[in-house]
Amino acid sequence: MNTYQKKIVIALLIATFLAAIEVTVISTAMPSITSDLGGLDLISWVFAIYLLTYAVMTPIFGKLADLFGRKKIFITGATLFLIGSALCGLSQTMEQLILFRAVQGIGAGALMPMTFTIVGDVFSYEQRAKAQAIIGSIWGIAGIFGPLVGGFFVDFLTWHWIFYINIPFGLVSMYLIWRNLDEKIEKRKRSIDYGGAMTFIIGAGALLYALLSGGNEIAWNEPLMFILIAIAMSFLAIFIVIQFKVKEPMVPFKLFKIRHLLVANICGLLMGAILIGLTAYLPLWVQGVLELPATYSGLTLIPMSLGWPLAAFVSSRLLGSLGAKPIVLSGVTIITISTFALTFISGATPNWTLIGIMFFVGTGFGLSMTMFSVIVQSSVSWDNRGAAASSNAFLRTLGQTLGITILGTVLNQFIGGHTNNGTSVAPAILAEGLHAVFIILFVLALATLIATSLLPKEEPAGAREPAKT
Repeated sequence: MNTYQKKIVIALLIATFLAAIEVTVISTAMPSITSDLGGLDLISWVFAIYLLTYAVMTPIFGKLADLFGRKKIFITGATLFLIGSALCGLSQTMEQLILFRAVQGIGAGALMPMTFTIVGDVFSYEQRAKAQAIIGSIWGIAGIFGPLVGGFFVDFLTWHWIFYINIPFGLVSMYLIWRNLDEKIEKRKRSIDYGGAMTFIIGAGALLYALLSGGNEIAWNEPLMFILIAIAMSFLAIFIVIQFKVKEPMVPFKLFKIRHLLVANICGLLMGAILIGLTAYLPLWVQGVLELPATYSGLTLIPMSLGWPLAAFVSSRLLGSLGAKPIVLSGVTIITISTFALTFISGATPNWTLIGIMFFVGTGFGLSMTMFSVIVQSSVSWDNRGAAASSNAFLRTLGQTLGITILGTVLNQFIGGHTNNGTSVAPAILAEGLHAVFIILFVLALATLIATSLLPKEEPAGAREPAKT
C-alpha cells in the first residue's frame, strides 16, 4: 500500500467509523434522550428513519457518483451527515430528533457506498480484499466500543455529544478525500434520471415504511397498509419501466446480466436477513430463555465482532492463491453450519456454547462478505461501479428490513396471547418461537450456500484492472 492509498484508506476508515458507531452509540444513550426529550413511544423511529433514508438514497448517490465522480458525492454525503449530526445534538423534541436523523441517514446513503466504490477505484484486485478487511474491521471495533463511548458521554457530558463528536472527525475525512483523491472525470453532457430517482424514492420509501411499521404502528390488515403496498408496487413498476427507456438509468439492469454481480446481490439480500436475525434474536434468547442479565447478551455478540475482521484479514491473504469462489463458499458453509447448530440449542445450553457459535458466524461473514464486496467492485468498469456497489448495499439493507419483518411475524405467532401484560413471556414459549426463527435462519443460510455455488469459477472481469494510483 503506497502513500496515496494510505491517505485514502485513513479517510475511508474515519467515514466508516462515524456511520458504524452511530447505531451503537445512540442505543446506549436512548434512555437519557427519552428522559430529556420524552416521546418514549417514538423511540423505534429514531432508528427506523435513519435506515429508511439511508436505504432509499443509496442507489441514487451511487449513480450520481458514476456521473459526477466519487469525490463530489463523498463530500456531499459527509456534509449532509455532519449537518444532520449537529442538528440532532440541538434537538429539543423527539420529533425534531427523528427529522434530523433522517438527514443523517441521507448523508450516510452517500458515505457508505462511496467507501466501497473508492476502494474499487484506488486498489487492484488483490489489494481490494486487504483494504476491505481493514475497513470492515471498523464495524467490529464500533460494535465493541460504541456502547462504551455512548455511556461515557452520557455519564460525564450529555447525550448531545454523541452527535457533536462526529463533526471534527468528519471534517478531517472530507479534507483528506478532497485533497488526495485523484479523479479524471470525462467531460461530457450528463443525463440525470430524475424520473427514475423520484419513482424509486416514493416506491422504495413506501415499501420500507410499510415493512418497518407493519405489526407495530400499522396493523397488517389496516387499509393504510394496503395503500402503502399499492403505492410501493405501482411506483416501483413505473421505476423499472423508466430504467429500460432512459439513456443513463439510475440502476442499469444490464448489470444483472453479469453473473458475478447477480450472485453477489442475491447473497447480499439473504445474508442481510440472516445477520439482522442473529443480532436481534440471539440476545432475546440469552435474556428471555436463559434468563441472564442484559450484559451477557452483549457479550454473546462480541465474538462475532472479533471473528469477522480476523477472517476478513485471512481472506485478503488467500485471494491471490485461491481465488474468490473457494473463500466465499468456505464462509457461507461456516454460516450454514453455525445456524444449523442454533436449531439444536435448548434452555439447558450454556451461554459459552452460543459465544462459540457466534464466533464462527463472524468468521463466516468475514470470509464471505469481504469477498462479495470485492466481487461487486471488480465485476464492472469505473463508470458503473458506483451503481453496482450502491445497489448491492441497498439489497443488503432490504434483506435486513424483510428479515426483521418476517422473523418478527413468525415469532409473534408463537408468543401472541402468552405475554404477561405485554411485557414478558414464559421462557418455554419464547424458546419455541425462537427455535422457529433459528430454523428460518438456517434455511436462508442454505439458500445462500446454493446461490454461492452458482458463482463462476473464473475471477471477475475487473480483476485484471490495475490500481489507479
